Amino acid sequence: MSETKIALVTGANKGIGYEIAAGLGALGYRVGVGARDRARREAAVGKLRAAGADAFGVPLDVTGDRSVTDAADLIERQAGRLDALVNNAGISGPTGPGWEQDPTTLDLDVLRTVVETNVIGVVRVTNAMLPLLRRSASPRIVNVSSAVASLTRQADPAIEIGPVMAAYAPSKSFLNAVTVQYARRFAGTGILINAACPGLVATDFTGFHGPRTPEQGAATAIRLATLPDGGPTGSFFEDGGVIPW
Repeated sequence: MSETKIALVTGANKGIGYEIAAGLGALGYRVGVGARDRARREAAVGKLRAAGADAFGVPLDVTGDRSVTDAADLIERQAGRLDALVNNAGISGPTGPGWEQDPTTLDLDVLRTVVETNVIGVVRVTNAMLPLLRRSASPRIVNVSSAVASLTRQADPAIEIGPVMAAYAPSKSFLNAVTVQYARRFAGTGILINAACPGLVATDFTGFHGPRTPEQGAATAIRLATLPDGGPTGSFFEDGGVIPW
């Protein structure tokens, strides 16, 4: 089996996900570009290869059981194992003025859709990739979260945490809680799993508002995907260190 490390990044055709893939590729990883849209996926793979990265496309819709199973089968054929999984794909759901999602008027279908992608999709992909990750000498899982997932920060009126987002923010809190449960289950196995906050990044996800570049937003996830053995697990990080739950 090749000694080249293998990574899969979901939602990797653009924005932060693309830069995570690019960063891992620059470190010598062979990178699977997980994305639903064929044209965007192929364009991202072409761009990564032009930059010198060893990249391959992975058709992947995190909300579909068959799609995820097929993605695992493809990686099995392409590489035989997985060393790093970055669960980056996510959605905010529709927002009102100022990005607000009012809990008193929240459409329950919106809430279900956001949780299906941001939480259930992560569980679906992680569990499908576990047999491949267990073949790695140093498997790493990174769940891309957000500072708005921090209940400590959300509950502190002295901290500016942005607008009320009654679907998106709780979905990321749910994701963080799931991350901790995986960390407990993986204790002693060598699998390290952590949550990463990219910060407020100027991408189409934020309407290109935010002080950070996609490259800056990718940095924490890349660091966590490449942790040395014995590194932290079951924690929540941003550039400056650990974020309180």
